[in-house]
Amino acid sequence: MGKYDFDTYIERRGTSSMKWDLMGERFGDPDLLPYWVADMDFKSPPEVISAIEDKLRHGVLGYPVVKESLVESVLNWEKTRHGWDIDRSAVSWAPGVVGGLAFAIEAYTKPGDGIMIQTPVYPPFYEIIGTSGRHIVRNPLKRAGGRFVMDIEGLEKLVTPTCRTLILCSPHNPVSRVWTKAELEKLAELAERRDMLILADEIHQDIVYSDAIHTCFASLPNMGKRTVTFIAPSKTFNLAGLSSSVAIIPDHCLMEQYKSVLVRFHLSRLNAIGLAAMEAAYSKCADWADEMVAYLEGNRDYAEKFIKERMPKAKLDHPEGTYIFWIDFRGYGFDAKALKEFLVREARVALNDGMDFGEEGSGFARLNVGTTRKQLTEGLEMIAAALARKEAC
Repeated sequence: MGKYDFDTYIERRGTSSMKWDLMGERFGDPDLLPYWVADMDFKSPPEVISAIEDKLRHGVLGYPVVKESLVESVLNWEKTRHGWDIDRSAVSWAPGVVGGLAFAIEAYTKPGDGIMIQTPVYPPFYEIIGTSGRHIVRNPLKRAGGRFVMDIEGLEKLVTPTCRTLILCSPHNPVSRVWTKAELEKLAELAERRDMLILADEIHQDIVYSDAIHTCFASLPNMGKRTVTFIAPSKTFNLAGLSSSVAIIPDHCLMEQYKSVLVRFHLSRLNAIGLAAMEAAYSKCADWADEMVAYLEGNRDYAEKFIKERMPKAKLDHPEGTYIFWIDFRGYGFDAKALKEFLVREARVALNDGMDFGEEGSGFARLNVGTTRKQLTEGLEMIAAALARKEAC
C-alpha cells in the first residue's frame, strides 16, 4: 500500500474541466465516459496543493520573479531522474510546451520553411506549423518488430536547406514509444551530419515504465548545441491547467534567439501560482511521481491484457511510456468515421479520434488510462460489450 491515493474517484463534471465538460461540444453527447484529453483524474500531489495554498494565504499575487531555488529544482530533477547535467544558463520558460514550440518555430525558422514531424503525432504540432506560415513535412513512423520505429532513411531524404528542423516527440504521443538510446543516436548522427535543429517535446519524460528508459536527446554527444528541449510538470503531476513549462537550451546563440521571441510577445514571465507549483513538484514530489507511474503501469498491464483477451481483433502495441495508448480497431472493419460513431453511440465512451493525429490514424483511437482502475475497467468493459454486440449481428 503506497502513501498516496490514486483509487478514489473525484467528481470533475462542472469544474471547468475540458476532459469532462466539453464532451457535449466535442462528441455531441455530454453523458459519455471520457478517456480523451491527456490529463489525469488524480489530485495533484498534496505538497503542490500546500504550496499553492501558502501562496494564496499570503494574498499578494503581483508580478513574480523566478527564484534560484526553482531553477535548482529543475536542474536537480533532470540530473537525478534522467542523468542530464545542465548548466543554470540553459534554463528558460514557456507558458506551456506547445507555446514554447511555437516560439521556437518563430525564433529559428522563416515563413515558407518546412518543419518535419514523425506521424501519427500530437495534433497541435500540425497547428503551430500551419498557422506560422511554415510547411508541414511528414516523416511517417514505420512498423518493425511489432512496433513503431523511426524512419531515419526517409527522414534524411526530407532534409534541405529550408527544411532542417524536426519536432521530436519523446516519449512519443500517441504510439507510446520510449525511443531507445540507440534509436536516438541514429537520429543524432543524422542531425550532426545534415546540420539539423531538433525541437524536443519531452513532456512525458517522467512517465516511463519499468521496461524502458528515457534518454534526453540533448544529453547525447554534440546534441546540446542543436537541440531545444521542452519539459513541464504538467503531465507528471497533473498540472496542465497552470500552463507553466521549462525550455532547456544549452547553446547560447539558440537561447538568445529564443529569448528574443519571448521579449517580442511579452511572455517572459510565468504566473505566480505556476511557479510555486512547479518548484514544489520538482523539489518535493519525487515519491508521488514514483507511485503515480507504478499505478499507471498497473493500468497499462491491465489494459493490455484486457484488450488482448476481450477485444482480440483490436491491437495495442506494448506501451513503454505515457498514459495515452494507441489502439488499432481496423480488425473490426472500422474506418475513421465508423469508429468515431461506434465509440460514442454504441460504447458510450469518448476517445481521441485517430485521424486527429494524421492520416495514418484512420481506424485508430487514443485511450487515456490516467484514471482510477475502476473507471478504466468500466470504460474497457463498455467498449468490449459494444464490440461483442457488433460481432453478433
